[in-house]
Amino acid sequence: MADETLKGIVKETYGRAALRVTSGGSACCGSRPSRGEGDPITSNLYATGETAELPVEAVAASLGCGNPTALAELAPGETVLDLGSGGGIDVLLSARRVGPTGMAYGLDMTDEMLALARQNQRTAGVGNVEFLKGEIESIPLPDGSMDVVISNCVINLSADKDRVLAEAFRVLKPGGRFAVSDVVVRGAVPPAIRRSVELWIGCVAGALEEREYREKLARAGFEAIDVEPTRVYRVEDARELLAGSGIDAALAAEVDGTFMSAFVRARKPRT
Repeated sequence: MADETLKGIVKETYGRAALRVTSGGSACCGSRPSRGEGDPITSNLYATGETAELPVEAVAASLGCGNPTALAELAPGETVLDLGSGGGIDVLLSARRVGPTGMAYGLDMTDEMLALARQNQRTAGVGNVEFLKGEIESIPLPDGSMDVVISNCVINLSADKDRVLAEAFRVLKPGGRFAVSDVVVRGAVPPAIRRSVELWIGCVAGALEEREYREKLARAGFEAIDVEPTRVYRVEDARELLAGSGIDAALAAEVDGTFMSAFVRARKPRT
């Protein structure tokens, strides 16, 4: 699939997700209206205490597969960038962690998500936040301006992951941290899944194999690379995803334990 075609599908799908939230519904990682509370990717990612003071729309718009704000160990005074910030949940949580002397930026290419995120910022009354329109393959920020780059189940949606990682490396300060939650693959993936557009949008088919993820980070210049599984999707989880995308459910057994949410860490060298 051409990069621009995939990008257009992602933008349209996530734009609809934002509109569902503003209409009182909930978003989900895939193109279906909702996979329900038992969704193995998006459910139970945040502790109740973390989200209690956030706007309900920010929580409803969460499309992630992890909690990078907690795992990134953000410190007061740091500047952090969220790639593909969606409704803003991770940006607002980051702003709280870095405090008034820090700054949290969110980058998204979807107008509807940006409008929702900015409304959530106003509702939350958070000042140390700025939402930017742009693409994660071309970050509109200066070289060496960020202490931390986070992302939550978005990098797998890009057709040019090398460019995304190169851009993340560029905007980080020397010694800066890359700390993202993403879907990662361990093992072979049947071609039918790779060809499914719905599963690209559903945060599965575009996922990198763990070894390839490590290699791409190293080529971008990162060091101290680590991939830590946070939840592994079993055959029952895969069967639900495949059935909803019109793919033969018999393929589910072939991907048992193949896909996982993971926390991917790396660091830009200090020199």
